[in-house]
Amino acid sequence: MNKTKEIIQVLGLARRANKLVLGSGPTLKAIQNETAKVVFFPKDGGASQHKKFSDKSQFYGSVFVDGLTKDEISQAIGMNRSVLAVSDAGFAKKIKQLLEEKERN
Repeated sequence: MNKTKEIIQVLGLARRANKLVLGSGPTLKAIQNETAKVVFFPKDGGASQHKKFSDKSQFYGSVFVDGLTKDEISQAIGMNRSVLAVSDAGFAKKIKQLLEEKERN
C-alpha cells in the first residue's frame, strides 16, 4: 500500500476519534493555540490561503502538509472540508512517520 493511502486512512481514523480540527477558522485558531500538530492544506487550494497557512504553521511549529487534493482530504474524513489539523499527538506521530517514509521512497 502506498504512503498516501495510509495517510488518508489515518486521517479517517482521527476523524472517527474526533481528533481533527475542521475548517479554515478553527484550524488557524488551533495553529495559534499550538494545539495543531499537523496541518493539511489541499495542493489545489488558493495561493494566498496556502501562504497564510504555511507561514502560520511554520511560525507556531506545526507540520504543514500540502500533498493531498481537496477531493482526497474530503474523502478521507467523510465530509466536504479542505483545511484541517490533527490535534492528537499519537495520530500526528503516525502521520509524520508516514510522511518521512514517503519522502525516502
